[in-house]
Amino acid sequence: MISKGAGLASRKICFLLACLTVMPATALAEWQAVEKIETYSITGQSGPELYAAIGERGPRVGGLGRAIAHTSFKLTWRRKYEERDGACVLASALPKLTITYTLPKLSGKLSGNTEANWETFIDGVKRHERVHGDFIKEMVSAIEVATVGLTVADDPKCRKIKSEMTKRLGELSRAQRQKSRDFDKAELSDGGNIHQLILNLVNGG
Repeated sequence: MISKGAGLASRKICFLLACLTVMPATALAEWQAVEKIETYSITGQSGPELYAAIGERGPRVGGLGRAIAHTSFKLTWRRKYEERDGACVLASALPKLTITYTLPKLSGKLSGNTEANWETFIDGVKRHERVHGDFIKEMVSAIEVATVGLTVADDPKCRKIKSEMTKRLGELSRAQRQKSRDFDKAELSDGGNIHQLILNLVNGG
């Protein structure tokens, strides 16, 4: 996610297991994330106008106000549990992951340096959000490794194993969110990549 603050140059730009065994990597399911792009329309003829339009129309994210761009995802699983000698085993798990990137889209034409600066800006924003998408895919892969093959003894009805899995998934989800926050902080700090893209857009290079 890239969040947008209210000021620019002199201010900081803000935005926004139990007994277990693990199956070999070759036993994990093959899957691919579905990646979608949603857009919101902005207009303007200069860098400051474009940036102001983003501030007015960008996606609202939590309590951080409006963002320049945002990455969200929906994750569901098809899991197969098996009872083996009184224990419960997660025999397989197939994820269904959809990642959605919300980005600004220019309505109208630009000319000269403004057009070039906008292209540089939006390309950089897209690359930034794709990194968040990669973090999400890495999290899903980590969930597979941490849970497929998980065995909980004395759990013939497969109840204890679900509690253990919830704990592991929570830890991996928190790690992914922290990784994303750290990435955003570095990118938006003074001199960071997104900070420089914003300055280049607003100040005309």
